[in-house]
Amino acid sequence: MPPRTPLPPYRRLPLLVTADGDLLDELLRLAAAGGTEVELAADPAAARARWAPAPLVLVGADQAAACLRARLPRRPRTVLVGRAGQLDPGTELAELIGAEHVAALPAAEPWLVDRFAECVAGPADAGPARVVAVLGGRGGAGASVLAGGLAVSAARARLRTLLVDADPLGGGLDLVLGWEQLDGLRWPELAGADGRVDPPALVRALPSRGDLVVLSWDRGDLRHLPAEAMAATVDAGRRGRDLVVLDLPRHLDDAAVVALQAADRAFLVVPAELRATAAAARVAAVVAPHCADLSVIVRGPAPGRLRAAEVSRALGLPLAGTLRPEPGLCRGLERGEAPGATGKGPLAALCQRLVDELTGRSAAGAA
Repeated sequence: MPPRTPLPPYRRLPLLVTADGDLLDELLRLAAAGGTEVELAADPAAARARWAPAPLVLVGADQAAACLRARLPRRPRTVLVGRAGQLDPGTELAELIGAEHVAALPAAEPWLVDRFAECVAGPADAGPARVVAVLGGRGGAGASVLAGGLAVSAARARLRTLLVDADPLGGGLDLVLGWEQLDGLRWPELAGADGRVDPPALVRALPSRGDLVVLSWDRGDLRHLPAEAMAATVDAGRRGRDLVVLDLPRHLDDAAVVALQAADRAFLVVPAELRATAAAARVAAVVAPHCADLSVIVRGPAPGRLRAAEVSRALGLPLAGTLRPEPGLCRGLERGEAPGATGKGPLAALCQRLVDELTGRSAAGAA
């Protein structure tokens, strides 16, 4: 398989959501004064795919009610903006759509210029993390093992890595890594986060070993994961890590959609079986609208001799890689050994190649 071209340097742009031509002209002028370009969306439908990944979202007063009806997920750094007199009762509407601030022009012009300037000096210069999502084409496909392997391989390559378990019905990524006894923050304690999360504080609070930190679930009652908490966590990972790996559920909730929309790439893990391929087709149909770069990883064995290329063609997705059977991996997981920790075997080889493609850095020779 020819090597995939590394992703270009990451740069997310602020998003302006307005169909008001005069307001748009004013905001473009302020963005230029802040030294940044912007992305434009005339309405919530056009904004949805770029809503979660944007470092800053400005919602025009003309689109606030439409955003509320569209039920866009709450996210950090959202501003309701309009001219003085347009925003009454702006504070109440801002709270309903999850906006952190209300900016009335022209008085708020200097403040908005500073917000635009932060988008240039922050994420672009700090080298935000790549974000990769992993999902299973059916239950037991091995998505959590692949996610764990990617995170472990990245940490072995000296990449500061955040591994996020977003599946409340899964067994827990801390178990996959053998980390269930490590102290640290779990999702139930972070579920109330609905704004900006300080990256160093998050890293210090999570279970960690070396360059790898993990956000997983505890063994208590299952809880709903708010989209706001996921948005804040991914944002913190973007700003404070080199790579963020998301283990997502097959049945997408609002939090999983937010995560997918923020991902640079997504991998769908599919066993080389006919029924698994049929199930994965349904998952792919739901996932694809939320992620522009979705590819398939086919896992053996193939009881019916179904080839990886055939699975890829049946799903209409590019083939990112294959995994041969690895009996020793299953035994190691039962003993609490993290997947890919030795750097040897089919899983470790695949994960190292994918990490290289995602980051443009070489994992070869990492201790």
